[in-house]
Amino acid sequence: MDTTNRTAIDHVTLEVTDVATAEVFYDQAFGLGGTVRVRESDAPTSGFRGFTLSLVVAQPSTVDSLVGTALDAGATVLKPVAKSFWGYGGVVRAPDGTIWKVASTAKKDSGPPTREVDDVVLLLGVQDVRATKQFYVDRGLAVGKSFGSRYVELDTPGSALKLALYTRRAAAKDAGVDPDGAGSHRLVVHGDTGTFTDPDGFRWESGPR
Repeated sequence: MDTTNRTAIDHVTLEVTDVATAEVFYDQAFGLGGTVRVRESDAPTSGFRGFTLSLVVAQPSTVDSLVGTALDAGATVLKPVAKSFWGYGGVVRAPDGTIWKVASTAKKDSGPPTREVDDVVLLLGVQDVRATKQFYVDRGLAVGKSFGSRYVELDTPGSALKLALYTRRAAAKDAGVDPDGAGSHRLVVHGDTGTFTDPDGFRWESGPR
């Protein structure tokens, strides 16, 4: 099968038990429009679901604004917002259980506060980074950055989201949770790579570019 240029991610769908509540939360908390969608599911799931979503923003005041509205809308704190050697950020869990990281590489504001999101990043926690990287390369995705068996960013030009691979344990540590978990990921990725399930059980469905 020719997979040339079949690399765009249109959106992700979070599977939730209460669609109405989730839609209200995401509208109030982040306002991401169609990039992140929800649909009903009662598939069993427990513990860490093996992925996080990150909002990368320009400055600390934007981190504070987005985390603040997420908490007001019902999210809970996993890692309080704080400065670190790499920048400024924090991690929250949405009412549906999805883990969100909001971060900036800047440690000081460079302008007035905004709510503008520069990038949305889907980070998959996988068992074998090298093997999963090759799986995606075989389906037409190019490698943007690679740090051996530890971390990989896949090149998805024109996509609504960026895609990265981390070890499951490292992804959980970054999120501030235990790496153990079982059942459904409660996540579906929609793009033009076709319909398949990757080696770690993450489902992809064909969707509009």
